[in-house]
Amino acid sequence: MTTAKPVLQRLASHPVLVAVAILALASGIALAVGMPIHRVTQIAIYTLYGAEVNFLIGYLGLVPFGASFFFGCASYALAIGLGFMPAANEITGLAIAVAFSLLLALIVGAIILRRRGLYFSLLTLACSQIAFEIAFKWTSVTGGENGLQNVARPLFRSALAFHGFTLVVVIGSLWMMWRLAHAPFGRLMQALRDNEQRVASLGFDTYRTKLIALVIAGGGIGVAGGLMALLLQGVYANNLNWEHAGDPVLMAALGGVHHFLGPLWGAIVFIVLEDRLSAITENWWLVFAPIIIAFALLSDEGIHGIFQRIAGRSRWTLTRNVIPSRPRDIVPYAPDRARQAAATASEVPILAIRNLSKHFGSIVTQHDVSFEMSRTGLHSLIGPNGAGKTTLFNLLTGVLRANAGTILFEGMPIDQLSPYKRARLGIARSFQILSVFPNLTAFENVRIAVQAANRQWTGLWRDAYADAAANAKVWSLLDAVGLADRAAELCSALAHGEKRLLEIAVSLAIDAKLLLLDEPLAGLAESDRKIVGELIMRLAKSHAVLLIEHDIDRVLAMSDRITVLHQGRLIADGEPAEVAAHPEVVTAYLGTAHGQVVAAPSRATNVTPLPGSAAAEPLLRLEGVRAGYGGGTVLDGLDLAVRPGEVVALLGRNGVGKTTALRAITGTVPASGGRITFDGRELNRLRPDEINRLGISLVPEGRRLFPNLTVQENLKLATRAGGASLDDVFDLFSKLRILHKARAENLSGGERQMVAIARALMVPSRLILLDEPFEGLAPAVVQEVRDAVSKLRSRASLVIVEHHAESVLAMADRAYVLVNGRVAHVGDAAALAADHELQGRLLGITQTADAVQRAANGS
Repeated sequence: MTTAKPVLQRLASHPVLVAVAILALASGIALAVGMPIHRVTQIAIYTLYGAEVNFLIGYLGLVPFGASFFFGCASYALAIGLGFMPAANEITGLAIAVAFSLLLALIVGAIILRRRGLYFSLLTLACSQIAFEIAFKWTSVTGGENGLQNVARPLFRSALAFHGFTLVVVIGSLWMMWRLAHAPFGRLMQALRDNEQRVASLGFDTYRTKLIALVIAGGGIGVAGGLMALLLQGVYANNLNWEHAGDPVLMAALGGVHHFLGPLWGAIVFIVLEDRLSAITENWWLVFAPIIIAFALLSDEGIHGIFQRIAGRSRWTLTRNVIPSRPRDIVPYAPDRARQAAATASEVPILAIRNLSKHFGSIVTQHDVSFEMSRTGLHSLIGPNGAGKTTLFNLLTGVLRANAGTILFEGMPIDQLSPYKRARLGIARSFQILSVFPNLTAFENVRIAVQAANRQWTGLWRDAYADAAANAKVWSLLDAVGLADRAAELCSALAHGEKRLLEIAVSLAIDAKLLLLDEPLAGLAESDRKIVGELIMRLAKSHAVLLIEHDIDRVLAMSDRITVLHQGRLIADGEPAEVAAHPEVVTAYLGTAHGQVVAAPSRATNVTPLPGSAAAEPLLRLEGVRAGYGGGTVLDGLDLAVRPGEVVALLGRNGVGKTTALRAITGTVPASGGRITFDGRELNRLRPDEINRLGISLVPEGRRLFPNLTVQENLKLATRAGGASLDDVFDLFSKLRILHKARAENLSGGERQMVAIARALMVPSRLILLDEPFEGLAPAVVQEVRDAVSKLRSRASLVIVEHHAESVLAMADRAYVLVNGRVAHVGDAAALAADHELQGRLLGITQTADAVQRAANGS
């Protein structure tokens, strides 16, 4: 991803110009060899047909199995319309076809878009089959089996003249589609494809967006259907039959749904093979189907993906590969001071919760909760994992509806408002589980939110990047969270901590009056926690900020007021010092060990030295390992060793390659260089499941449970002979015995972490990799999980990635610190824990929590 390209280079790679060149070349070849020109005309029409269908699939994520409904109906509309208008011509006929298709898409879309996923696909297919039955049997209007013939073509009587007309219409339609893909509406579609919930939380009406997109695609398909009727000079019910309903989807998939030119390649292959094979045998599909299977096996990105593989590139080509140029001097992000003055002038609370209650069956998450928030200031919401904090955020933003009680925003009840309407009132949120747009760049993630702040709900024509003021704001926000240098990277290529920073920037971008921040510091290195903490405190001077966070020392230092939930009940609400001393808060949340120095667990004693060596032969060894994403390099010659029974801490700032190292070990990210061995066996060429069966288990960041399965079902899926039993797991995490029938999606962050660790124990693991095991956990739960992790060392060697260096160094034998994908330090964990200067230099840890407290008090 680049920020600029020379004009000539952009023109040469412009997909519409490439389509012009390919269709012109095909036309020249057809004329030169005497092939009927109407075949190339048909390819052009089907290119447009497939491209409009791919407009829904690739850009929006909707798969219409029955797009032939619009294609066939538009053909009939043109033929019937021209029959009633003897003086009309081809252009008039296309206008009739498009108008009818637009109206049809609006009416049908308003109904079928009430359903998602497979149901939407099946409903479009059902519409197509209904239309086929009507067209086939309504003989007096549609001609029945014989169709409607002798459709007039007065302007372009010859095949060559009509071919030229078709190319002009198709290329013009493709250009408009390319333009729309880069307009604010097109960018919104791509965000909606990636994460509908996040789009709604920014204030966009997702239903309306999908309906507009379907209407636009329906109009484009209507153009293709009208051209087909003119090409054949007739229209037949066969185009509506379910046997042809999947043709455009097949062409798009064959060419590559993530590529703008995919439908062109798919149409060429589809039409040419159909023409050649059907001339040989009536059962041409028996030959065609294996060819399609071969293409699918060779490339999951279709024919265009094969071209990219040959060229050594790998990226989606639905849009240009650029972002706006970075300013020489980025304007520092600053909260709106005018808003601060306006907010201070009002005495109405920004948020008032009155007797709010919510339950899921017998599980009560809120019970008669009431509190208010001032129009500015930092109000923290804390409590044990499972106390109902994130559920409260879901109630405030409309994701869930309360069973009882009232929510007032600026004095107005909002209980019945949908999520996007609440966002438009000025409520923004971040999510506990990362909620970003993985297939968009970091820049585009934030720009979509800025678009929402500017109330640009549509915008069908102008370039989304042409707004200089919006671009400047995006750069300011990215710079504020330390991601300006990563602006051109796809979100999927960012490290976990970087994604967390990106989500904070997205939440800030919409200029809300009330910011709901759900664990914004989770997964961040100490240096980034300091940056974000200072940013939140600045925001609190001009915004109302409701913060969920388990970094209790920072919460106490930063907050103006703290509310504490426990088992759905409000148990404390007041000043930080008052709440911290509340006996019930200490018992339920902080834990009796809070503020005390936790004794380090005993070090490994079962590492047996070999004769003549200082330590046992490593169980795991990485030698010069290189790995990355999308051709980029994250690990650059990593060397690492783990011995039997050893606990190794893998530390470093965000983005240095810690998680990538774990993924390389487990095989989910293939190593492009170097060697990985486990117990003497090389892992480089093994599949992830084969590596797991050798005895390597991963507890991933974000837990990644199966949300629709219960705790017990999640554990049973991982069960293998030689692993822990359910009773063993329940003894380790007693709370899971109580929750064993609860669905994973209803668990708190801490409960999910317990399940994720327990799942790794259900297999006979010799090495367990833990990625951020203490992320998002309450202090009391951190101690419980830390104790559980300490017990794991009796079962297996451990590699722990954790941004809280002090949490993991106390239990580790050795520590590796990564910088830019290489080992910058390796040594005894206790020595690193004692060397604060070295920690500050390598990890950015420059002050203790006590220092934060003193700094906050001084301010």
